[in-house]
Amino acid sequence: MPFYDPAERLPKELFPGAISRTFWGERTLMSLLELAPGCVVPRHSHPHEQVGIMLEGEMEFTIGDETRIVKAGDLFVIPGGVEHSVKVGDKPARALDVFSPVRDEYKW
Repeated sequence: MPFYDPAERLPKELFPGAISRTFWGERTLMSLLELAPGCVVPRHSHPHEQVGIMLEGEMEFTIGDETRIVKAGDLFVIPGGVEHSVKVGDKPARALDVFSPVRDEYKW
């Protein structure tokens, strides 16, 4: 099926306050991420390349040893194996992440 309504996709909590709805093809996976105020995504890494864009709100994003506040419209690229973390402020945020190759653990 080539078309999807995100509202019809089952959400999954990745971390407390971080809800994802995922969509995938053969080589890429897209995650629509809703982040609650105060949400913390702890420092972690994975072998997948990750690129994304902030859709709404803002958050403190650390990639490797660089930290920035990213806001709606800002893009980011995380090479595979690089540690990264997120801290959301006092308002909710939304982001779109794309992973390659597909993260099988995110297929639900």
